[in-house]
Amino acid sequence: MTAGSVSVPSRMRARWPIFAGLAVAVLVADQLTKSWLVSFLAPGQRTEVVGSYVRLIHTQNSGALFGLFRDQAIVFAFVSIGVVGMIIWFHGNAGRNTLLSIALGLLLGGALGNMADRFRYGYVVDFVDLGIGDLRWYTFNVADAAISCAIVLLLLSAFMPEKWRSRMLGDGSGGVDQPEGRTDA
Repeated sequence: MTAGSVSVPSRMRARWPIFAGLAVAVLVADQLTKSWLVSFLAPGQRTEVVGSYVRLIHTQNSGALFGLFRDQAIVFAFVSIGVVGMIIWFHGNAGRNTLLSIALGLLLGGALGNMADRFRYGYVVDFVDLGIGDLRWYTFNVADAAISCAIVLLLLSAFMPEKWRSRMLGDGSGGVDQPEGRTDA
């Protein structure tokens, strides 16, 4: 241990298995579904899954969120490296919180899935197209869905009353272990 480091009790450490397991699961699911899709649909091609409500369409997003900043995939690939580092750092310093580990694991897996596409192809493969008639949502992929779920969980966590968090997570502390001697959870 160095002079500037602080020892964190093991019961206060982040929940790495949950975090890493979800990140790997999202990354694998994202890359497998994209590989499956490009194996039978050429760019621009689509197929209906549930009428026109749910379609698969092979799109190549060379920008960022919702197709903004087109043709900047390599820039976003390098920005993604910093984002991945920040997610891992934040998780390691956030303490033991199951909900946060789940949210950050989903966020990391989604970031890694889209980053892999940007480095490999120079664009992100998007393919899920939802909507009714001409009213369509933005085309997305498994990584995007995981990132969206992570954001919802982070917002819920920020606004959820402490007593609900402790009941939901079942650890009696709202998901965050208290230091020795504290009983104000």
